[in-house]
Amino acid sequence: MTTTQAAGPRLPGISAKAYEHPADRAATSALRSIPLMDRLLKTLSELGLEKRHRQILLGNAVRLGTDQVPAVWDLHCDAAAALDIDPPLLYVTQTPVANALTIGARSPVVIVFSELVASYQPEEVHAVLAHELGHVLSEHTYYTGALYTLAQVLQGVSLIPLAGLPARGLYMALLEWARAAELSSDRAAAIAVGDPQIVCASLMRLAGGALPGMNLQAFLRQATEYTEEEDLFARHARFRDELARPHPFAVRRVRELVGWVGTGEYDRIMAGSYVRRGEEPPMTQEFESAVAHYRERFNLMVERTAGGITKLTGQIQSWLSNLTDSGSRGGGDEDEGGESSGAS
Repeated sequence: MTTTQAAGPRLPGISAKAYEHPADRAATSALRSIPLMDRLLKTLSELGLEKRHRQILLGNAVRLGTDQVPAVWDLHCDAAAALDIDPPLLYVTQTPVANALTIGARSPVVIVFSELVASYQPEEVHAVLAHELGHVLSEHTYYTGALYTLAQVLQGVSLIPLAGLPARGLYMALLEWARAAELSSDRAAAIAVGDPQIVCASLMRLAGGALPGMNLQAFLRQATEYTEEEDLFARHARFRDELARPHPFAVRRVRELVGWVGTGEYDRIMAGSYVRRGEEPPMTQEFESAVAHYRERFNLMVERTAGGITKLTGQIQSWLSNLTDSGSRGGGDEDEGGESSGAS
């Protein structure tokens, strides 16, 4: 990629609430209602496990800037300027998959995979970077650090301080939240690049690869057909498959984004009519109903994998107590820093 994107829109002081998907906001509030969740996340951060994950990711990556792949750095800075945030550090890593992720709750770092930079069009790279910065503005990395730490535990990676922590129930709840968070960041990308179709094109390539001859309009029709599928068995099967993924299917994300644009919200934001930081509206009855819906979903997931919220809370309390006791006996060896991390 040798060209850069022209300067995009500028949305001074925009709040994440301006574009946040209702499912994201409701799922986040419902997740926080799980007893001891905030204390658990704080403890994971203090253990420094996420920072170790961050160091592994960055250990074989190249930091971009004005003197290192400046075309991509310029796109990154432009997306940050559109959302009125400081551009976080940006790295590229040699990975044969088109993707990107953001890690670090306190000091976010964006990592883009080399395959994406090499095969996507500049405007599509711009959209992906803007999507990651949507996660930054929405502070999604607060929870994604826990999500990916628990994923390591479930994959059999030895993280000794997490021995005894009930992981699967928490992991399933965090996956549900993560899928909702992706929908918000897709909207952030659309407003940051100033063209929702570019975001849809990047999602099309995410689903099928950067092949010549791909037709966005045909993919949009496919997304409509997918969401309007009437076969209940097919709908149930794909729902179960999506439960194990941190991202919704690309066709669903496209449909959700197109539907949001159709409400007129995108145009209103681009015209300067949007919620600014410090002006976020209070909760409404409708929102509280959505929170109750997600709380029920989380409870069902935990019930199936951990035996219920009450049992899970007791297990977390026991783990936290044991960790505190072992730390006081062992003198508390210091870790490398305890910064939360996450991917998206």
